[in-house]
Amino acid sequence: MNRSILIANLGFLLAFAPRLAADHPIASHRYLADPTSLVTKDRVYIYCSNDDESPVGGGYNIPNVICVSSSDMKNWTDHGSVFRASDSTTWAKKTWAPAAIERDGKFFLYFGNGGANIGVASAPTPIGPFTDPLGKALLSHGTPGVQPATNMWLFDPGVFIDDDGQAYLYFGGNGDHNVRVAKLKPDMISLDGNVIKMSATNFFEAAWVFKRKDLYYFTYSTTPRAQMRIDYLTSEHPIEGYTYRGVVADQPPINSNNNNHSAQFEFKGRWYHVYHNRIVARQAGIPTGFRRNLGLEEFGFNEDGTIRKVTYTTNGVAQLGHLDPCTRVEGETFNAQSGVKTETCSEGGLNLTDLNHGDWVRVVGLDFGTKSAKKFSARVASAGQGGSIELRLGSLDGRLIGTCKVEDTGSWQTWKTVSCEVADATGIQDLYLSFTGGEESLLNLDWWSFAR
Repeated sequence: MNRSILIANLGFLLAFAPRLAADHPIASHRYLADPTSLVTKDRVYIYCSNDDESPVGGGYNIPNVICVSSSDMKNWTDHGSVFRASDSTTWAKKTWAPAAIERDGKFFLYFGNGGANIGVASAPTPIGPFTDPLGKALLSHGTPGVQPATNMWLFDPGVFIDDDGQAYLYFGGNGDHNVRVAKLKPDMISLDGNVIKMSATNFFEAAWVFKRKDLYYFTYSTTPRAQMRIDYLTSEHPIEGYTYRGVVADQPPINSNNNNHSAQFEFKGRWYHVYHNRIVARQAGIPTGFRRNLGLEEFGFNEDGTIRKVTYTTNGVAQLGHLDPCTRVEGETFNAQSGVKTETCSEGGLNLTDLNHGDWVRVVGLDFGTKSAKKFSARVASAGQGGSIELRLGSLDGRLIGTCKVEDTGSWQTWKTVSCEVADATGIQDLYLSFTGGEESLLNLDWWSFAR
């Protein structure tokens, strides 16, 4: 995010701040959209279209899939690009609106190559590396059962495995009768019969199916004339017998009445609605049409199985448990930030980069326990002047519990572990890592940890 733009538009933000009634953005350092979910026992993985490379002036350039994950629904880890079609296939250039699922210890990622066809990639872990097992599209307009259709978009795959083990891939767009579903064989990369036609009132895009108790829910984004909200159908069968039931969520605030996409999922006994809007671009003072960001809300159900409509908040999701500050915490794991970027780390995963004076990250809900931490360590690199990591509790100007000095390590990917003493860090705390120093880039951060 351009620092000069942020500074120039500070007055704009202050003027409009009272009106902002949007979500509390997650992974706010990136422009991400079209989210879908994969739930494991301990984490939720969100797979997204990547708007980081889209031209600010207009147009979508979405060449790769970004994944972020969380164990507590408040602090999110950026896993970066897990699949880039132009690098990993011979036939696709785009990766629109991905969806992922696990089967028998293997992970499958479905994506739209624009609106022309749908591909599949597979990986041994939820964060890749994903590779192309077919060397061609899984679905195209010529796949038996897809046609006839009027101006159909062939994209936005939503994958679902039923209790009996049968897998389904839902997709389509741009018309009530343009919903399609394909049965998948157990290998998850081949079709089990012809594509089947479905319909949905005011169907536009973002097909997604989940099951609760014995009821199947088909959610989707409606057409512009229906306000591009998220509506839903229910049925006692995964393919047929669906009935319109109402609205999951209205058009998100700070979304410029533009395209909408969501997924609904259960994690640790709570139900969530992950979606995108455009508040981060609004705050940056840039055009919002093609730079979207993620948001998250909880929702519930009535006794008859109908959905209690999502209420949008600024910070309404409860934290599920607390993080242990005495374990290794990746630098790219945080709840909120200012000025940070991520890049591929030579020691694995990602690291925070281009950290300048005044940049910061916040990690919420750390449980220091009753015995104070004594030491803070961080894995850092610098090819410049270095700087300091100030550790503050509660707020950016909260109590300073330690300052960790970072010097030049020789290059931006030459890593060194540095430490400092800390004092009076007990209880449940929000931690701010504030980066201070001179006018040039200060340091890169890979991970950090406390010790008692």
